[in-house]
Amino acid sequence: MKRPYVSLAACALGLAFSGAVAAGDFLATFQLARQNDPTFASARAQLEAGLEKLPQGRALLLPVIAGAANTQWNEAENKTNGNSAGFNSNGWSVTLTQPIFRWQNYVQYKQSEFQVQQAEAAYHQSIQDLIVRVAQAYFDVLAAQDSLDFAKSNTVAITEQLAQAKRNFEVGTATITDTNEAQARYDLAISQEIASVNALEVAQGALQQIIGSVPENLTPLKPEFAFGPPQPNNMDDWVQSARGGNFVVKGNEAVFEIAVREVERQRAGHYPTVDAIATYQENTNLNIAAAVLRAQINQSIIGLQLSVPLYAGGSVNSRTREAEALKEKARQDLETSRRAAEFNARQSFLNVTNGLAQVRALEQALVSSETSLQSNRVGYEVGVRINIDVLNAQQQVYQTKRDLSRARYDTILNGLRLKAAAGALSESDVEAVNRLLGS
Repeated sequence: MKRPYVSLAACALGLAFSGAVAAGDFLATFQLARQNDPTFASARAQLEAGLEKLPQGRALLLPVIAGAANTQWNEAENKTNGNSAGFNSNGWSVTLTQPIFRWQNYVQYKQSEFQVQQAEAAYHQSIQDLIVRVAQAYFDVLAAQDSLDFAKSNTVAITEQLAQAKRNFEVGTATITDTNEAQARYDLAISQEIASVNALEVAQGALQQIIGSVPENLTPLKPEFAFGPPQPNNMDDWVQSARGGNFVVKGNEAVFEIAVREVERQRAGHYPTVDAIATYQENTNLNIAAAVLRAQINQSIIGLQLSVPLYAGGSVNSRTREAEALKEKARQDLETSRRAAEFNARQSFLNVTNGLAQVRALEQALVSSETSLQSNRVGYEVGVRINIDVLNAQQQVYQTKRDLSRARYDTILNGLRLKAAAGALSESDVEAVNRLLGS
């Protein structure tokens, strides 16, 4: 079945970004993260280590050549003929051992193939995690910047409302209550602005932790936007894809296969082993009882060596039972990861579809809130609305803008998470998101 995908271009969402300078887009930020993120660097090193499991396993099937050498000083005396000598005896040997039948070695070699698969799955998962983490941190910064901009605009508007309330009180057309209400809202707006500044600094720090440098002037989303549901727009397709394509699941599948073969490897402790052995050795020594004192002996040996285990104190049976238990653990871990992948796919699918609906609703709510604000301002000027009505309408506009900004970013993030749950998230999606950006 063709793997489903999210049409991220269909999720392009608009945003006005005050005073933004396109100094760093999402693609450039992701590339910095690939170079500098220590978590991803750790995963890359883990992959390099994991790939070495295959040659290590293959080496168990290949011949082993070992050399040895010795030298020693001897003092000898023959009591019969009175001969005595001090001399060096030395020798060297080379031995080749070729496994003929070592079942545990063959099983371990097959395990190494699955260990490589496990390492590759973990690495691919780390790439997907990096994309999501960078997107989360990137959009958190944009959302915090939006919130700060909205808070500043809200403060300016409330400041004007406070000044108008004071003027009306001075001329006797309004009560001190209007001034007090405006002052309270102004103080609250200042507090929200300070909190927004802090939130922006925290978000920038989180992104800096990933990319290794201070983020400056991130590129916002384009003002124009269009959006649609995930493609295919069927939750079951995504769940099915997640159950088989999720990289955590693939990694646990490899772990289970390793555990299955570990039982066989431990059981092979009862099996005999057969090796072919070839040895060449040369020794030089002294025989003081012989006419020729110094003798050199060269020897070549070729043969088969059979080893039959008889009794190991019950350790083989114990290790086999241990491996059986660990195999069952691996089976349950695999099922847990499959269920988690299915749940994440369902959750992300719902978050995307509901997020799109929320964006549309908030866009309409923003139009209504701005219309209500304008009406309340006009009503206040003609005396049919009081100051608190204008302040409430202004606060509603501010909250709606902030919620809409966050909903847009969350929808894109959930689209990435949906693809990650299905094991389909790749660097091409980074480029797709990057095309949504622009001043």
